[in-house]
Amino acid sequence: MMRAGSEHLADPGILGRAVELSRLEDLLGAVDGTGPQVLVLTGEPGAGKSTLVDWTAEQGRARGLRILRVRGSEGETGLSLSGIHQLVHPLLPGEALPAQQREALDRAFGMAVTPDEVAALDQLSLCISVLALIGDAATRQPLLLLVDDAQWLDLGSVDVLGFLARRLEGKSVTILLAAREEAVPARFDRDFPHMTVGPLSRAAAGLLLDAQPNPPRGWARAQILQQAAGNPLALIELPRAFAQGRTGTSQDGGAALPLTARLENLFAADLPGLPEPTREALLLVAAAGSAQLADLLRAAPSLDIVQALTPAERVGLVRIEDGQVLLRHPLVRSAVYQAASFSERRQAHLALASALATEPDRRACHLAAAATGQDAEVADAMAESAERAGARGGYAAAAAALERAAELTPAAELRARRLLAAAQAAMFAGHPQWVGEISARVGDLTEDPRLRAEASLLGGWALGVTLRHEEALALLLGVAEAGAASAPELALGTLSTAATSVYNSGAPFYRAELRRISALIDDAGNPAALAWSQAVIDPHHQRARLIQLLKNGLAAMSQESLADLTALGGATWILDETEEAVRILGRTMDVLRRAGSAGTNATVTQALALALFESGSWTAAQAAADEAFWMATEAGADNVTVGSRILQAKLRALRGEHTAARAQAMEAVRGVDLRKSLSLQVRHRHAMGMAAFVAGAHADAYEQLRAVFTRGFRPAPIHYHASVYYLGDLAAAAVRAGRADDARTVVDAVEHRLGPDRSPRLAAVLHRAAALLSDTEEAEGHFRAALADPAVDCWPFEKALTQLDFGEWLRRRRRNAEARPHLGAALECFQRLDAQPWADRTAAELRAAGAPGEAATAASPASELTTQERQIAELAAQGLTNRDIAARLYLSPRTVGYHLHKIFPKLGIRSRAQLRDALSQDPSQ
Repeated sequence: MMRAGSEHLADPGILGRAVELSRLEDLLGAVDGTGPQVLVLTGEPGAGKSTLVDWTAEQGRARGLRILRVRGSEGETGLSLSGIHQLVHPLLPGEALPAQQREALDRAFGMAVTPDEVAALDQLSLCISVLALIGDAATRQPLLLLVDDAQWLDLGSVDVLGFLARRLEGKSVTILLAAREEAVPARFDRDFPHMTVGPLSRAAAGLLLDAQPNPPRGWARAQILQQAAGNPLALIELPRAFAQGRTGTSQDGGAALPLTARLENLFAADLPGLPEPTREALLLVAAAGSAQLADLLRAAPSLDIVQALTPAERVGLVRIEDGQVLLRHPLVRSAVYQAASFSERRQAHLALASALATEPDRRACHLAAAATGQDAEVADAMAESAERAGARGGYAAAAAALERAAELTPAAELRARRLLAAAQAAMFAGHPQWVGEISARVGDLTEDPRLRAEASLLGGWALGVTLRHEEALALLLGVAEAGAASAPELALGTLSTAATSVYNSGAPFYRAELRRISALIDDAGNPAALAWSQAVIDPHHQRARLIQLLKNGLAAMSQESLADLTALGGATWILDETEEAVRILGRTMDVLRRAGSAGTNATVTQALALALFESGSWTAAQAAADEAFWMATEAGADNVTVGSRILQAKLRALRGEHTAARAQAMEAVRGVDLRKSLSLQVRHRHAMGMAAFVAGAHADAYEQLRAVFTRGFRPAPIHYHASVYYLGDLAAAAVRAGRADDARTVVDAVEHRLGPDRSPRLAAVLHRAAALLSDTEEAEGHFRAALADPAVDCWPFEKALTQLDFGEWLRRRRRNAEARPHLGAALECFQRLDAQPWADRTAAELRAAGAPGEAATAASPASELTTQERQIAELAAQGLTNRDIAARLYLSPRTVGYHLHKIFPKLGIRSRAQLRDALSQDPSQ
């Protein structure tokens, strides 16, 4: 049911169930009686319980266990002992049992052959006989008993299983019983360990959806993810209905996906048998969406809603509490809604619209759902509702409302404008595939060149985010050139959007085109867009000019403009103004979250993760990368899906998990043509190279890192910006792999291409590479130059690598006293970042340099912090308030304050102003 992707090493085909699989492995390990031998697996229909039972069977066979299985059936619920017979049938007739126990089994299972044997069966005798049968078999081979769909077992079988489960001690037997969450058999509802199989995480749900034969795109993808609510079966069945071209009507009047028969049987099997008033009340609940009981009472004054819903409560379809009617699952709502005729649905929506006369937004949605054709008045109401949603930051809701408003709008030109506004809202909501779908329809409705150009801009953005950079740039660069003279502001905004794809593509042709078209545009209109597009063209030359453009952009930046913040966040990052990039991108995320758009912009979150990683805030970087990944898988933002997993893999490698890092990096790029996205290609190579370096495979590490530069007489960066930062790591691998001459050729060629105008960070990287590859005493000068500029403190891991390399160089020359301060500082940084391979290596060097043992292993006070405490401390050190931190980490401000109250004593400080120093304090001082 959930086969696809990779989440667990034991089975790379089961998504999002690492915790469950680990628990099942523990159960299998308890077959010798050393741990709990019974586990009850619960979950909603379609959650994947049967998949986990099947996986357990496979693992049990691999471990040499004998498998006995039973699966409950609705048709055999009234057939006494049918379940226990199915379970133990392979062990019958039980020749090794005493005659009395064999006879009890014969009578129980209808195998008596004489009238005398057909006697009343004593339940205790049967239970003891089954226990003896199981125990005898277990002496020959350990047993794994698997019970699926236990909610449909007959009561007699449940009694026997309960008796057996309580008497397994000392026997090589384990039992896994799976049942629906609301229908666990009484014998197993309290006395045994339970594990609930909940909904898949957002990321796993997106990956499972992508693994289907015909994965949906655009808004259909978002609808399926929302409707499935993490249910694996729904994530498989709903795309099947979509691929077959089947559509229904959603509760807001737009297109929707109907449930397949399989889903209807699981989520609404009881619906046809309910009384007519109950079905009428359920339809009101389904049409209302957010079902406040008071709304339903106003919408149907002649119907006793509470009484009508009682049968639905009894069968578990709904629950009434705190003035709300709660459906068991979103798919129940869909099943109820789609089971009704259009006339019935329309009447329900009209009744709700009448009841919600004082709530214009909800009223407009119900009127739209009840519309039988184009209706200008309802369209206007939906457009006004969308405007209010957008003002609150509800961009996805605004986009859906505007799209529906456009469908209801009679005038073609106004329909085009509303579709364009819908595409813009969908872009801010972070749904690139949806943006592409909507924007593509604008050109068919209007000849207005401005509207068509703006639609092309949005379509190009969507193509770029989904890794189709060549198509994106063909569209965007054409729009920018066409409007360079007549609409310079629009042209510059289009170039700013194109610059992202130019950077990710890395192709020299597109950089040249960006430069050529940029020269045609009056650059006075948008300082933020100008700074970003110019920085992308050539970030390593004319640095003084680019920094001035950046300052102009920062001075004119609107603190609430997502476009300005995003462009300047990118510009500061690419120009190695890393601390400023963290601040601006963090500010961008705060604007999104405060506007109610948390979790919608994967591209910004990934950019923030990269900046945090480079600034040495690895815990926060990990959290941001994780967040970006699930956002991207939900939205179908392929560029971020790949990029965030590469960063996750790199972090794993640097922390010593080289095997897992390599596997994750390989999985990240599976099926992706990296030749068309050179920025991802070189980042992937670096992650693979560092994993190999940590594993001690230095030759492989060198080949991976060497691949980010071209071969030939004058090697050049594969990606004009990203490749050059890996020269230091290339040199380190080259020294250990015996490839120093080749690496020296690369470093010399690249340095010649870069020229003297470079950032402090890049200068330090080049000095480190030159020092490592120098076979003369000139190395010392390069090491000292790499560490001389105080600005390199902004990149602590890179500085610590240089300090380690320099300390090793000094120690080999018996200059131990000089080596120890550099090694001690490097050790503190590696310990803080949990870069264990480098911490171990540095500690060994310190001991060799004559440092006391405790000095080499001393931990900083920061090492006492938990993962969440460190994350909060790092954000507070960046100047964020408790409220800002709470919004970013999805905590309450009070919780943040509580953690800071514990953090300060651990770090030995009294104020927030001391946090930055405390987090970077050298324990040797």
